[in-house]
Amino acid sequence: MNHADTVATATAATEAATATAPDCSHRRVLALAVPIVLANLTQPLLGAVDTAVAGHLDQASYLGGVALGGLFFNFVFWGFGFLRMGTTGLAAQAFGANDTASLRLTLWRALLLAFLLGAAVLLVQAPLLQAALALLGGSAAVQQHALAYCHARIWAAPFALANYVILGWLLGTQRVRLALALQILINLGNIGAVLLYVYGLGWGVAGIGAATASADTLGFLAGAALLWHLRPRSLPPLSRAALLQREALQRLISLNRDIFIRTLCLLAAFGWFAHLGAKQGDITLAANALLLNFQTFMAYGLDGFAHAAEALVGAAIGARAPHALRQALRVTLLWSALGAAGFALIYWSAGAWFIAQLTDQSAVRAAAQAFLPWAVALPMVSVWGFLLDGVFIGATRTRALMQAMALSFGLFIAASWMLTTPYGNHGLWAALLLFMAARGITLAWCLPSLMRFSHSRLA
Repeated sequence: MNHADTVATATAATEAATATAPDCSHRRVLALAVPIVLANLTQPLLGAVDTAVAGHLDQASYLGGVALGGLFFNFVFWGFGFLRMGTTGLAAQAFGANDTASLRLTLWRALLLAFLLGAAVLLVQAPLLQAALALLGGSAAVQQHALAYCHARIWAAPFALANYVILGWLLGTQRVRLALALQILINLGNIGAVLLYVYGLGWGVAGIGAATASADTLGFLAGAALLWHLRPRSLPPLSRAALLQREALQRLISLNRDIFIRTLCLLAAFGWFAHLGAKQGDITLAANALLLNFQTFMAYGLDGFAHAAEALVGAAIGARAPHALRQALRVTLLWSALGAAGFALIYWSAGAWFIAQLTDQSAVRAAAQAFLPWAVALPMVSVWGFLLDGVFIGATRTRALMQAMALSFGLFIAASWMLTTPYGNHGLWAALLLFMAARGITLAWCLPSLMRFSHSRLA
């Protein structure tokens, strides 16, 4: 082949890549991110409804029990959040490559893993609950209510984990409106069930847990019907050999292991935060639980842009389009920063009003308002880590993601020991702020390596 032919071939390849590259414009990012943001914000709405229902019962221990019970499920269910994240990254790359067979296999392998893990949770639920709640602490009354909440909710574990897979697959294939519809259905089901079980049937804290379990089951049934409708008709029947292909399973396990360790560090940080707060009394524990609703709303909202980054980065790599990769990073970074500023402004101007809506207990309100400035500062500090999480997941560079989180977690534990004793709960919140800052800094440090690796794959 002469030089002219080489240049012509390279030009044709570049034009083909450009033609098939995913759209990473501002319009496309918003078209992906806004439905994801709305879908994500329905998740903390569940926690806020549970908190509001428990917060209007007649003792602070009810609210503390729901807070500790919710933290337990953050460990158990969110601990398996790799089912969503790993599925999104793999599905996005297969989607970018227009590989329908890989898309189907990604879904089925992840669903199989979800049901196996859900069954394992049910088998070990008694010692798991006992050990986890003992570690989280709290008064005897708080522990009793937390146990009632957990016993009622845990039976839907296989369905809750399968819902992560379904959501991840929909996000990875950029079917964000279907993901939004499914999340809305789950959360409306939960709100209706919690009102029925708590106020209609008088089940108390156990009714709050049972309502979430009912909503998870409803969501899985609807999601399974949706996946059946979306199934590719042109592919041959799924074979067991393809499903259990060794190299693909090893990659899935490797990705999920790294994300699991990363998520475990994240949840351990919040568990340690709750533990140190509980040592300062039920009022402080309840106040911190209220303010963590602010953090959760913000995290789920800003994660919408991170999820858009996952889908677009993965699709760019699957389509072998380096320009689209760089554009996805720039555009999602801009919109994430704007979103963080919006959350900080809302919390600064209306934070006290939100606290008043979540509880009518004056002591808890006063404590939460004293620590509100920390919740106002968190969005601008946290946003960088949230977005870069999405970039690394979309690129399936999970080892760096895990290492960065482990280092940030170590810094948080050290800071909490040094700051909580002399400064009390203010010191604890300062340590949490440092943890969030460290997440963004460590991932930014690893970003040039990710870009070099991705460009070498796309070359």
